[in-house]
Parts: sequence; structure tokens; C-alpha cells
Amino acid sequence: MELDDCCNETKACLDNGNKNPYPDDGPEREVSSQECGAYVRSQLASMCARHTLARRLPITQWLPRYTWSLFLHDLMAGLTVGMTAIPQGIAYAVVAGLAPQYGLYSGFMGSFVYVFFGSTKDITVGPTAIMALMTQSYVLNFGPDFAVLLTFLSGCIIAVLGLLQLGFVVDFISMPVTVGFTSAAAITIASSQLKGLFGLKGRSDKFLDSIINFFEHIREVKGWDSALGVSTIVALLLMQRLSVLRVKGNPPGQTISKFRRIFGNTMWMVSLARNAIVVFFGVGLAYVLYINGHEPFSLTGKIEEGFPPFGLPPFNTVFKNQTYNFVEMTSALGSSLIAIPLISILESIAIAKAFSKGKAVDATQEMIALGLGNMAGSFVRSMPVTGSFTRTAVNNASGVRTPAGGIFTGLLVMGALGLLTSTFYFIPKATLSGLIMTAMFFMIDYHVVSLLWRTKRIDLIPLGATFLCCLLIGLEYGMIVGIAVNLLILLYHSARPPVDMKWVVVNGCNVLLVTPAQSLAFPSAEYVREVIVADCNQHRDESQQSAVVIDGANLFNIDSTVAKVVKLLSEDLKMLEVPIFLWRWPQQVTYTLLGIDPKMKPFFRNGPTLDLILTALENRVRHESEVLTEEDTGASVMKANGSQHIP
Repeated sequence: MELDDCCNETKACLDNGNKNPYPDDGPEREVSSQECGAYVRSQLASMCARHTLARRLPITQWLPRYTWSLFLHDLMAGLTVGMTAIPQGIAYAVVAGLAPQYGLYSGFMGSFVYVFFGSTKDITVGPTAIMALMTQSYVLNFGPDFAVLLTFLSGCIIAVLGLLQLGFVVDFISMPVTVGFTSAAAITIASSQLKGLFGLKGRSDKFLDSIINFFEHIREVKGWDSALGVSTIVALLLMQRLSVLRVKGNPPGQTISKFRRIFGNTMWMVSLARNAIVVFFGVGLAYVLYINGHEPFSLTGKIEEGFPPFGLPPFNTVFKNQTYNFVEMTSALGSSLIAIPLISILESIAIAKAFSKGKAVDATQEMIALGLGNMAGSFVRSMPVTGSFTRTAVNNASGVRTPAGGIFTGLLVMGALGLLTSTFYFIPKATLSGLIMTAMFFMIDYHVVSLLWRTKRIDLIPLGATFLCCLLIGLEYGMIVGIAVNLLILLYHSARPPVDMKWVVVNGCNVLLVTPAQSLAFPSAEYVREVIVADCNQHRDESQQSAVVIDGANLFNIDSTVAKVVKLLSEDLKMLEVPIFLWRWPQQVTYTLLGIDPKMKPFFRNGPTLDLILTALENRVRHESEVLTEEDTGASVMKANGSQHIP
């Protein structure tokens, strides 16, 4: 069976499933098992089709059209990103509590894998500050093998979520929660670098611990480290501003001299390579002082030479004379097996969307690429990796054309592992701390508070809860608290939906017109029932006919609980001798209600106006009005004070 035929069969199956459960034209046709089997076979065949292969292996789309010009652009961008990735990798390994070489181990395998499976040209995959911070506690308490196993398991979870197309789970992490999390993480990371910035001792893996440790050892501040660290921050901020001097094209009405163009573009390149420049300066300064017999700075120290050992991730380990098997290791990792994959997906997809320039982002493919990158990285002792906003911005600004730029980034990192590890001995810790703190400045979103205050102030609650809990308790728990608060707000709105209720006069009859603003779900069912019954009791007029009309124009979906409560509402109103009509209810919603009780069918009305759906009531009112005087009729209408008359 061809795919189109199979789709037609599927559509027919769905159409049959949506038919009126009380048809007038006989029983429905049953779909045979042969047809369903053919549909399954066609879907399996489509998974192996050429277009599916092209989608799941994006390199097959751009590699046949690869040119020398694209190669040069990717080469330049890849090397530029590599100069940023090397110092950042070393710095983030230190944040995670790992030896500096682990940052370089994490910097190349993810890049290589993304070349084959990534769908966005700008994304660079590698260690990030948030991933490092979330890994830190496990490294300090259980050793580096736990970080490597966490990388492997996170990659497996991300890849499975991608294959099952479950990327929608990150939609439950709202913008206020995300901003609160990233801002708290940035402050925590920056505070942990106070120790290195000022040459202090002590442990500072959490925000409060860092602040307490700083003030406990404030008398031990080293002047040389402090001067170098602060100078690094100032230099990075100034060099970042140099990017505005870049000259692009020929501005209309202006003549740009050759010197101005060369100078501007040189300053732009300095801005892009600012991280590498400050590290090289710090290394050079420390080395010159060292060979002259001075060692004023706290140095990174020896970095293990050569490439990492290639092998399976550790499924058991020994740390501080204690042996851990696989079950004990996964148990110790606990909530991080959920939190780190979710944050990793959120970071990477958010960055992909930010640099997609309006193009659709294949979230499933991005998750597959990220998952495989982590899995492959665990074979070379990598820590958890994800998309990096800083390096992606550098990649984009450097003019990358395809994901092939990641090849050159990875090769440069591998070259540094093989040739420059002895040089990294002289990297001052104050320089790395200044580099990290500067990057954290731009992760804190100061403007979102005023934005939410102007737009929707209730969103400040999940933002504040996430921010404070991440700072005071921990990032994983803070994220859980933020999501929980957000869901509680959503559930409250679902349980108390906006419902427009007003009494109107229709041909002499008082009508309570109820118009839900959205579809109703089970938390709101009893609430709507109670307010309708209470309003009918309050405005009941013995001398005039009353009715309730529920306008279902906005009800695109209801669940079985709502349907059951509507039936109970009709019985409540029957006891009050108030008829109820269900006006303009969509067909699918009607089927749900009739499935609960087929006897509800007479309550439905589909007329264009209210007066047409109340014919029976109108006749009763007309009959009763014959025994009333003209003055009595006028008085009866006046009792509906402030009501709206609908002709």
C-alpha cells in the first residue's frame, strides 16, 4: 500500500471515530486489521525513506553542495570559536571541581558529533557554566567518574526523548522560571569565583558558602591576584565594546578609508578573541615573572598531557577507598538525571531558536544531536555538554556557513591538548575567575522584572520563587519549585476560568446567559455549576419565566467530568423549575456530553439568536401574559433592572 493510500485509510479511520454515536443511518464500518497492519508497515517504511534519512542526518543535505568558499568561512569561524572554547573549557572544568584537562576533553567530541547530526549552523556544543555548576557537587562528593557517567546517562535520556519526540516537556518550563534559574546560576557561579579572583582558600560550591568563605578569609586577600583579576574583568568589558568599530559594507553616502576598514575589522577580531587574549596575557605575565624568580599569582598548575583515554564510561568506581557499583552511582546522581537533561535541552533549543532568524527549528533533531554528543563525549572523559550561547554568538559573528565549523573548533581543542598543556600550567587562577565572572554578568536578566511588572505581575511569583530557591537550596530543587509554582498558577486559572454571566431579557423572559471564555476542564466543573445555581436562586422571579442558556461558542473541548457536571446542573435547575439550553456547542463537545447521557440531546440549540432558541418559553410567556394587565407586564419587565434586552 502506498503512503498516500495509507494516509487516506487513517483519515477514514479518524472520521469514523468522530461520527455521531447516535447515527441515523445504521452501524459504522469497522476498520479491518489488515488495513491497520498496512498503515503500520507504511509508517515503518517511511522511517527508512530518503527524506527521513536526510532529516535525521542533516550532513547529507549540505555536504554535496559544500564549496571552497564555505570551507574558508567555516575554517575562520571554527578557529575563532576554538580560541574561546579553550580558556572557557579550562575555566568551566575548574567550576565543576574537575582537573583543568577535563574542560578540554569536553570540548571536541560534541563538536564532531554535531557536524553530522546538528541542524543549525551556528550552534557550538561544549561545556557551559550551568552544566559545570550542576555537576560540581557530584564531583566534590564522589569524584570525576560520576561526572563522566552523568554525561553518558544524560545523553541517553536526551536522545530517547528526542526519538520519542518528547521535546514538548521543556514547554513546562516558562520564561520566568528560566530567567530565575539562569540568573541564580550566574550569581552562584560568579560568587564561587571570588575565591580565585582574590587568591583566597576554602571551599565555595554554593552561594551562601561562597559569601561566608569570602568574609571569613577577607584578611588573606592577595594583592597581585586581586589586581590581575580585576584588570581581567575591565579588559574583557572594554574589548567587548570594540566590536562596534567593525566596518561592514559601504554605508550610503560615506567613503570608508582603507585604514579605517582594516583598523575597524582588526578591533572586531580582537573583540571576538578577547577570552584567548586575556588568558595568553596572563600566561605570558606569569611565565616572565616565574623565570625571573617571582611567583606572585596562584597558578592553575600541571595539566595532564595528551589525549584522554578512549573507553566505556565508568559503570563502577572507587573514591576515597569506597567502592560504588552502577546502581549506587545512579542512586547518588538522583534528581540530576532529570534536571541536567532538561536544562541541557532547554539551553540548546533556546539558543538554536535565537539564531535561527525566523526559520523553524527541528527540536527533535537538536535533541538527538545533543544526546549523541553527550554519549560519545563520555567515551573520552567528558563532563555534560550543551549548546553554549557565548561561543554560538562568536560562531555567528565570525560568519560560519555550515556546521562544519565545529570540526575546526574540535581540532584546535585537540591540538591544545597535545601541544599546549605545559603552557597551561602558568594560567593564573585570577585570570580564569575574571573570565568566568565577566561571562556571568551577561547571563543575569535585569530587565525582565520591569517587563513582567508592566505586562503580567503574577509571573513575578514563579520568577522570585525559582531565583531564591536556586540560590539558597540548589539549582535542581529551585527549578522544581519554580515549575511547581507555575503549574499551581495554571491550575488555579483552570479551576477558576473566566465565565461571563449576565441576565438578559429575551421576548419577555429573563435569561441567564453564561459564556465561558475558554474550554472547561474537570477542576472548574463544580465551580461553574455552583455559581450558576447560586445566581439562579438569587435572581429567581416567581412572576416571570426564567431560563439558563450556556453559550458554547468558545468550548472547543470538555472532559467527561465536565460533561457529567453539566448533566447534574440540568437536574439542579429542574428542581428549581428553570429550563436549561446548550446553545452553539461544537459537534465534538456535543458527542462527549451525549456519551454521558443521550437524554441530553433535547437541550441543544443551534439557532443564530437567542429568541429563536426559546420558542417554547416564548409561547408559555405569551400564554401567561394574557391574564396580566398591561401595567403588570410593564412592571415585570422593570424588575430586570440593568439587564440587556436582546431582540
